[in-house]
Amino acid sequence: MSNETKIERRGFLKKIGLGLGAFAVAGVGAGTYFWRAGDQANANDQGEFEITRTPEEWRALLTDNEFAVLREEQTERPYTSDLLEEKRAGIYHCAGCDQAVYPSDTKYDSKTGWPSFWAPVDEAAIGTKPDNSLFATRTEVHCSRCGGHLGHIFDDGPQPTGKRHCLNGVALNFKAA
Repeated sequence: MSNETKIERRGFLKKIGLGLGAFAVAGVGAGTYFWRAGDQANANDQGEFEITRTPEEWRALLTDNEFAVLREEQTERPYTSDLLEEKRAGIYHCAGCDQAVYPSDTKYDSKTGWPSFWAPVDEAAIGTKPDNSLFATRTEVHCSRCGGHLGHIFDDGPQPTGKRHCLNGVALNFKAA
């Protein structure tokens, strides 16, 4: 490898490192518990859901962590959710409005650090929208009743759906059967 190629490669890697550093610093304002992918307005702020509240009303009802994920679309750090180890039969509910969203029998260990499911309780319990915040289009999943951000859906899950609903544990409450 020529010296010129090494210098170009080093410059490229330095630019990537600076970009990733800026991304990481963007989350610092919200505390070290979260990654911030961007400041997207939540659809609920426009009144598109059955349950609508002002940001002030949501803050009064939710913990700081719940508010950051459900209302500001932040992401909890991997391997921080107590729900990762939850193995009992039951239903996972939206922490914002208590709607049933995922059954325990579709939960699996995706080895990603977030609670993962291959299907919701019912397709009507969730909604999706494109999320272009991390240099690629992903599919965001939210509660269909209150619009709370739950996580993202990927096409690398197990059968029968082939989907991985990768969710923030703080956005869910588990109710044992």
